[in-house]
Amino acid sequence: MKSRTGRGLLSSALAAISLVAISTVTPASAGSLKDGPTPPPSPFEWSVNFGVTSDYVFRGYSQSAGAPVAQGGVDLTYKLFYAGVWASGIDFGTGSGTSTEIDLYAGIKPNYGPVTFDFGVIYYIYPGANDAGAELDYVELKAGASTTIDKFSFGGTAFYSPEYTGEVGAAWTLERTAGYELPSYYGITPSLSATVGTTLFDATGLDDCVYWNAGIAFAAGKVALDLRYWDTDVDSAVCSAKVFGCDERFVATVKVALP
Repeated sequence: MKSRTGRGLLSSALAAISLVAISTVTPASAGSLKDGPTPPPSPFEWSVNFGVTSDYVFRGYSQSAGAPVAQGGVDLTYKLFYAGVWASGIDFGTGSGTSTEIDLYAGIKPNYGPVTFDFGVIYYIYPGANDAGAELDYVELKAGASTTIDKFSFGGTAFYSPEYTGEVGAAWTLERTAGYELPSYYGITPSLSATVGTTLFDATGLDDCVYWNAGIAFAAGKVALDLRYWDTDVDSAVCSAKVFGCDERFVATVKVALP
């Protein structure tokens, strides 16, 4: 679930590349532009994204049983504040009762010099899930920081859930990310990125997990193609016996951002 996808000590940060186009909305109260000087842009912004992935992998674990699914979301920002909703198809096996994951999130992104901080909360929802006694829905708190130096980007994010999915107790996830933007070529901008994450459980009897991915994304206007390799430190025999496969895999994702 984004974990789950995929969805102690410290853990996880989101590694898939998300390219979003944002439009500025001018309030009706500003009046017509022909009647005076152009009003300052509104601090309110919004964006919509949708796409298809060959395998929904969250923190190293497939959330779609290795099958393609559609995904999409809406983001709203107002100065430092942001909020949004994101959804994806999932496959947790026969009898799970659910085929959709919905994530609700909100937070603030203040800047200090060249560093952007991210403090927020995420609520993962699995509508209709047959999870009596082991609730799949859960909440995570998030704290992260990132910076860009020339064409290089670096970041780290810690996630904490007081009651992780399946009611297994508290869990931490710590993620480290790095990226590099390559020169554009005929309107296409490629970029390299990689993520290493660790999920740690407070409860005994649960195995901690290290996961990683590396890939390249190609952005052209409002469309982005991401090609990524995923793997974990979980034994391949253990992974193959689970609905949430966690062995090495290649994932292709196409995303469109609007407006």
